[in-house]
Formats: sequence, structure tokens, C-alpha cells
Amino acid sequence: MGLMDGLFLTLISTVICVVFPKVLYIVLARKNKPTASSPRITKTQEIHTEVASSL
Repeated sequence: MGLMDGLFLTLISTVICVVFPKVLYIVLARKNKPTASSPRITKTQEIHTEVASSL
């Protein structure tokens, strides 16, 4: 394998490693978009409310 082949494969590998995660993020972000925004109460908020109301 020549020097140019090694440099070419390194360049291709670098481009794939940089671009693939970004593309994957975009695809998964579109797929997992919430359809309706509903207010969610977390466990921490519930505990905080209970403690505040008992004081």
C-alpha cells in the first residue's frame, strides 16, 4: 500500500467519523420528536411540593 493510499483511507475514515454521528443525531432527533407537549411533573417536583406544603 502506498503513501497516497494510506492518506486517502485516513481522510475517508476521518470524514466518516465526523459526519456519521451528526447525521445519526439528526435522524434520531426527527424520529423522537414529541407529538404533543404535555406538562410532566417529575418525582423531584412532587417531593418538593409535599415538603413545602407540610411546613
